[in-house]
This record gives sequence, structure tokens and C-alpha cells, in this order.
Amino acid sequence: MGAGVNRLISDLGVICASSGLAGTTAGGIENRAMSRLVIMGVSGAGKTTLGTALAARLGWRFLDADDFHSAEAKAKIASGTTLDENDRAAWLARIKPVFEAPGKSVVLACSALKQSHRESLTPDYLVHLVIGTDLAHHRLSTRSGHFAGPSILASQFATLETPQNALEVAAGQPTATQVDQIIDAFGLKTE
Repeated sequence: MGAGVNRLISDLGVICASSGLAGTTAGGIENRAMSRLVIMGVSGAGKTTLGTALAARLGWRFLDADDFHSAEAKAKIASGTTLDENDRAAWLARIKPVFEAPGKSVVLACSALKQSHRESLTPDYLVHLVIGTDLAHHRLSTRSGHFAGPSILASQFATLETPQNALEVAAGQPTATQVDQIIDAFGLKTE
């Protein structure tokens, strides 16, 4: 690299550090001990499938936010009742310390439908898994062994605040394509 390019990279590193983005480089490649990535979207988007595959490819931990719902919240969701913000706040409060625990980098599959939900998690990387209502309804109608059914979709889409700072990934693509898209977009290192 020429001196001008090296100077630009150095300047960008200073900008990243002064803007709270320390730990990143000009290319976005992580160079710190731990990173946190959230895959968000409505039910049926494929967050768990994608998150599991991405974490395996990166050698990171995987967390599914559904595992942090209380029994009462799961019963509400199963009955088609929308969770209120008190339910969601308690749920996010259970997720946050595990998501932020020191150690291995982590991928979290979490609906995080509102900006306030995403802000409470403070991820380093945010992926919005985008899906249409028809495909989401089909997936939830044919999914077995999960408490969330198609009756919650209308409220999920109504609650969704489309993020402005997320990588958008189409839900209808093959999982391997989605994983490659995320790794390439963020410049993540694979194992």
C-alpha cells in the first residue's frame, strides 16, 4: 500500500476511536476480543436458522431470544395475544446480560422490532432479515414445535420499526447465501 492509503487508514482508525467505534478498522473487520451481532425481524423470517448457521461459520456463540421468554409470555404468544412493552422490557432485561457477557463473540436471533429494543441491546452489527407477509404466514403455518403461530403476524408487522442502520438480507434466499452476504458486508473473519 502507498503512503496515502496507509495515512487514510490511520485517519479512519482515529475517527472510529473518537466516535465510539473503537475496535473496528476502515474495512469493518473486527480486531477486538468480542463482537455482538443481532439478526432481527418478524416471526417466521428465519432468524434462528440464519443465526445458527452464521455463528457456526464464524465460530461464535449463538443465542435465541425465544429461549428468554417467560412461560407467561410464551402462553400469550401461543394464544395470539400481543406482548406489551412491559413483557418485552422484562424479556430484553433477561437477554442483555447474557448477550453482553464477556467471552466469545455472539450472534443473537431476536425480533427486536422497535428501535428502543435494538438500542437496549447495543449490537456491533445489525441484520434485518426482511420477509413479506405471505411467506412469513406460510412458514409459521407449516412450522411445528414452536409457540409462535401465524396469529401474531399482523401485530408483529404493525410493531416493526424498520431500522435505518441495518444490513437488509432477504429471507427467501438460501441460508448459505445469506451467511456469505453478512460476512462479506461486515468484513467478518471466519474460522
